[in-house]
Amino acid sequence: MSEKVENLIRKEVQEINAYHVPNPGDMIKLDAMENPYSMPQSLMDEWLGLVRQAEINRYPDPSAARLSATLESYMEVPDHFSSVKNKVILGNGSDELIQIMAMAVAKPGSKIMAPEPGFVMYNMIATFVGMDYIGVALKDDFSLDMPAMLVAIETHQPALIFLAYPNNPTGNLFSDDDILKIIDMAEGLVVVDEAYHPFACESFMSRVGEFDNLLVMRTVSKMGLAGLRLGMLAGPEKWIDQFDKIRLPYNINILTQVTAEFAIKHADIFEKQAKIIRQQREWLHKELCAFNQFEVFPSRANFILLKVLKGDATYIFEGLKQRGVLIKNSHSAGGVLTQCLRVTVGKQEENLALVDALKACVE
Repeated sequence: MSEKVENLIRKEVQEINAYHVPNPGDMIKLDAMENPYSMPQSLMDEWLGLVRQAEINRYPDPSAARLSATLESYMEVPDHFSSVKNKVILGNGSDELIQIMAMAVAKPGSKIMAPEPGFVMYNMIATFVGMDYIGVALKDDFSLDMPAMLVAIETHQPALIFLAYPNNPTGNLFSDDDILKIIDMAEGLVVVDEAYHPFACESFMSRVGEFDNLLVMRTVSKMGLAGLRLGMLAGPEKWIDQFDKIRLPYNINILTQVTAEFAIKHADIFEKQAKIIRQQREWLHKELCAFNQFEVFPSRANFILLKVLKGDATYIFEGLKQRGVLIKNSHSAGGVLTQCLRVTVGKQEENLALVDALKACVE
């Protein structure tokens, strides 16, 4: 590393690694928790017609007002809760919303807290904005360690607490009672990240506004629109108005606005896909449990975490790649993820190919 880089770039940035996304090539891609189904051909022509009319020579609606209203209605954001008015803000993916919130509260000494293991961007964005990150280890069954969580809240008084519901990469839903205790005890904001809501079918959205410090985050990525990079944050108006000051102008491009509005109009198609994925998740879970080499954890997301009890996780991961199947090797994260692999639920034929490839790897 050159002396100039060492002098100019913050030390904590130099010490982290860039977020790496592997190139799947021609492999079956079961590593990124995507909906494997594309838009049905029956809708493609109508969508392309709308895209052709989009004025890409003009800046998009800076507030994406029509799309915001569409998402508020579809995702059932309460307009009010008692006397509290709720609003939403849109982001270029949930990542941007996490960054906006972090930037807004990044005063000297302020902290971000989340259970570990969890979504890696909570930690990374804390580093990006110069905040301390407090990770609180989950219990061995991946439930919240409430004594440790409550001590950490009391000790650090984090400005932001992120609770993924269900959690990534473990796939489980945290206890509602535990989440409510955290909301009650926290002086800072508590963000319930519901990225996998299409597969969990449980939500805190109806309670937005009931608690002064509760925010709920959603995305359209998992419903089959990952390429749009569109996230939504709902919460009391007083918080959303502050975050909106940091949001970059025109952050939701015109093609995303046109496509997302169109997709929500046909949400029933994507809901049917999510139902198929939930059914495949149950099938795949049973198939994986039939391997006596694995401990397979319950999941309310569109992926399944498993622990290799006999053999080596990295060996199996590489063996699957050689057989044309790409999954996520979580072993390198260490801790409770030691010897763990994470598998996205794909189409039926993809899941069958995964099971066949696993049999070849462990026989």
